This record gives sequence, structure tokens and C-alpha cells, in this order.
Amino acid sequence: MAPPSYESYETISRRSTVFSTKGVVCSSQPLASEAGLRILRNGGNAADAAIAMAAALNVVEPCNTGIGGDVFALFYSASTRRVHAVNGSGRSPAALTLNKVREDGVDGIKFPPDCIHAATVPGAAAAWCDIIAKWGSGKQSLDQILEPAITLAEGGFVVHPQAAYEWGTCAPFLRKQASGKDYPFLIDGRAPKAGEYFNNPALGKTFKSLAKEGKDGFYKGRIANAIVEELRRRGSVITVEDLASHSTEFLEPISYTYGPQRLTIHECPPNGQGLAALIALGIVDVLREDKVIDVESLDEGSAEWFHTLIEAMRLAFADAHAFIADPRFSNVPVDTLLSKEYLRERAKLFDPTKAVAQFHQGRPMPSSDTVYFTAADSEGNAISIINSNYLGFGTGIVPEGCGFSIQNRGMGFTLQEGHPNTLEGGKRPYHTIIPAMVTQGDELFMSFGVMGGVMQPQGHLQTFLNVIHRGHHAQAALDTKRFCIGGLGSYTTTTPYYNDHVCLEHGIDESVIDKLKAMGHNVKIVKGLEQVVFGKGQIILRTVDERTGKRIWAAGSDPRGDGCALPQI
Repeated sequence: MAPPSYESYETISRRSTVFSTKGVVCSSQPLASEAGLRILRNGGNAADAAIAMAAALNVVEPCNTGIGGDVFALFYSASTRRVHAVNGSGRSPAALTLNKVREDGVDGIKFPPDCIHAATVPGAAAAWCDIIAKWGSGKQSLDQILEPAITLAEGGFVVHPQAAYEWGTCAPFLRKQASGKDYPFLIDGRAPKAGEYFNNPALGKTFKSLAKEGKDGFYKGRIANAIVEELRRRGSVITVEDLASHSTEFLEPISYTYGPQRLTIHECPPNGQGLAALIALGIVDVLREDKVIDVESLDEGSAEWFHTLIEAMRLAFADAHAFIADPRFSNVPVDTLLSKEYLRERAKLFDPTKAVAQFHQGRPMPSSDTVYFTAADSEGNAISIINSNYLGFGTGIVPEGCGFSIQNRGMGFTLQEGHPNTLEGGKRPYHTIIPAMVTQGDELFMSFGVMGGVMQPQGHLQTFLNVIHRGHHAQAALDTKRFCIGGLGSYTTTTPYYNDHVCLEHGIDESVIDKLKAMGHNVKIVKGLEQVVFGKGQIILRTVDERTGKRIWAAGSDPRGDGCALPQI
């Protein structure tokens, strides 16, 4: 496929695309990007660089990510010329039951954010170690890969503006969750401000334990005992065995091949929500194939463009929330949901003139708070990876002397009996964090992701189509104005968020907004720092210089965050 036009993208982009013939890293924080770049300079590969960024982001953006959370990743191997998937998500405590939750006074269909039973086993530490062991260069030890993060934690850093804003919104929750001990995320009871120095030596100590002892340094011994002691003190049923038995899964990705270009978009399989992005993309594809909508000719940013994508995404979310669950506990009919026959049945519900008031899941036959970052190297490897605490700092609970908070990823479960995603002991919940990759044949075409809860599959759909149908290059594909279904809402028993309002980004033409309202969309305009609801994406495109045949990495970083893309020289 020919590279996108630079001329069209330069006129709308707020930043420049970054290019390199060697390696490139992208993250939501410059210090984390520098950590990854340092590893590339020292002989590491994309996998090594990504884990360096993961750890550094834990230090500088603890409001979004951490070693107390989970990881999903896709790795493109230049040697196998295939995309491989990693599920680094943790499970609920083995002894936890729905009856126990009800006995402890939890009503409704979802855990509240501060519920101790929403705390699941952290999967990040194991995933970091396992990714390096499986795909690392072998030229950088775990100690060397974690060194930039340890330096930041112990030596301190200056808090950046977007991180300070998000950190500040969590301050009341952190004050509520803080124990009487030294709490690492507050300064005299407040969040750090933009431009203020901050350090977290306890987190540096945790990273040193991981560097020295590997996974056992986290899942056994001092850190594991501290996790269990603090959570059980607050009412959890978690045990040291829950941590010691945790494992990372290496899986085949799920995928959908789109359009005449035959571009295959890869996602991690359930329990992640990548399936939602693929269903939405498949619906758009069959609308295009069946000439219901001439997607290629729709004006970018038009009401028709937004309407088509919004309605496809609503249909996809209805299916995702009906069927996605831990596949060890229930059958998730992925192949059926992505079949052209099923997608055409779903597409029949699309009305090009108006919004459908309520979407419900189909009936196939049986068969935001996160960090996303990506890296590519001189050998042609690339990694698409995402790490999260779930809501901000997760539970906000910090094991003594560890410097990180424990995730509240159990909020992804439903507390409805009989649902595939119902809470059970030792089960992985519905997971929002999803990395993405695109290949053409066996060649890597793009590594990308857009972080932020329910925004993630919506960001995948919009960013992919910005590149494929709008001809945008890396940076412009991220700059383009976005929508987010349910971005300021919540899931209730009566109205799932995907049937409620749609957020539109400030700057979209008023006539477009008016037309969408007339079509029946409940529109909310979001501007300023709250535009973080539209996610913070990173992207690497693989292009080829037509004159020399050289591979060129073209990278962009979302202007809604503090981060940047950095090239290796």
C-alpha cells in the first residue's frame, strides 16, 4: 500500500510525524519515551524498550498505570513474520464468590471503585518479565531495562501538566484510601502540581527486587506478603497462593481483514474488549461492501462520517458486553461474531438517516485510565502494549513499603447471576485495555493504540479509518477530532452507556453537531483538559522509501497527553 500523503496531513497536524530508519518509541510521557530510547541505543530491541517505558510510566504517571495493574501486548516478530498476543491480566481471588460480595453489602451489578473485592491479582510484573524472556534481545538484563525507572523513582522527576491534572482529580479518592502510614502519592494530603518535583523511593525498591529476583521478587516474599497483608486487613479474601499461582498467557490474536487493501487488524482475544473494535470495523466494512454507505467518499468530520462510526460502535458494544468474558469459564463465539454473515445481520439495524434509540446484543449461533505505548526496532520487530490500574490509581491501596497501588480491575465483572462475565473465584474480568496491530500479508503495517476505558475500541476504529480512508500519516491520524460514546456516563441496569450520550470533541463544526442532534444523537461537547476522555494514542507506521527501498518508521504521539515519539539515530 502506498504511503499516505504528507501534504494533506501537514495542513491539519499540530505536531510533526517523527521518522527513523532504525528504531522509534512512543509514549504519553517524554521521560518514559527517553527511557525506551535509551534501551534501544544500548542494544536492546522493541520488547526491551517497551518494558523500560512501562516501568518509567509507573513512576511518572501513577495516576494511570503501575506494576499493581495488568498488561496486554501484541508483538510483531521480524523472524516469524507473525503477530503474537500476550494476556498479562490477573484473576480474582480463588476464594471470592458472589455470595461473599452480597454478604459484604455490595448491591447492584458492578463493584464500586473503592470496594476491596474489586482488587484482583496484578499481572504486570509477570508480563514484563515474560515478554523480555520470550522476545527480548538478550543484550539488556532486566536490571538494565529497569534502571531508568529506578533512577526516576529514587532521584525524582518533574510532574507534567496532563499527569498533574489527572493526578489531581484522584486526590479526594486517594485521601480516602490512604492508610495512616507514609502514603507515596500525596504531598501533605494533596496531589503534586505541574512543574513540581516528586519522587517515590519505595517504588524504586520494588523495581530493584524485581530486577534481582525476577517474577518471584514480586509474587513471592516481601512484596507478595505486603500485598496480601494490606488487602486482607481491609476485608479481601486474597491469599499468597493467589499471587504465587499467577501466570502470563501467550495466545494467538484475533483479527479481521478489512477492505480491498486486505489489511488485517489484530487484537488480543477475550477477556479483552478488542473484539468490540473488530466487530465495529466489520460492520463498517459490510456497509461499504454492500454500498449502504460509500465510506471512502464521506467527508472527514462530517455528520455522516461520525454517524456511521458511532452506530457501528454501539452495535459492537452491545455484543461485547453480552459475550466477552474469561474463555476458561464460558464460550466466547469470536469466529461467529466476526463472520460476514453475522456482521451483515447486525448491519441491517443501521439506519443512515437517524440514530437507533436502543441497541441490544445479537444472537449468534453457539460455535479513561491507562497508558498505551509502542516501540519498533532496527530489526523490524514492533510491540504494541498497554498497562493499566483501571480507574486512575485503581483501588488507591498501597502495600506497605512498595510504592505502588493495587488495581480495581474487578470492576470489569458483572454481579448479575448467569451472565458469562459474572464474578467467580479465580476468573479474569472483562478487560478494557487493548493494544492493536495491522499487517498486510505478513508485513507489519501499523502498531497503534488509544488508551482510556470505553474509548479504546472507539479509538482503534477511528484511528485505523483515519489512516486507511482519510490518507492520514501517523501524527494526523491521532490529531483528528474524535467522538466517544458514553465518555462521561456510567453503566446502569437500565441504560448501558453505549445507548446513551456521545461525547464530541471541542472544535467540531457546529453544523455537524446540529445535524447529529437532528439525527437523534444525545451530544455532549467536551473541551479543555477534560478532552482526555477521547484517549491518548500512540502510533507507528511502517513505510518504505520508494527510491532506496529502505524501511522507515513513521511515528506520532497524541496531543491530548504529555508524551512524544522519539527516533533512534
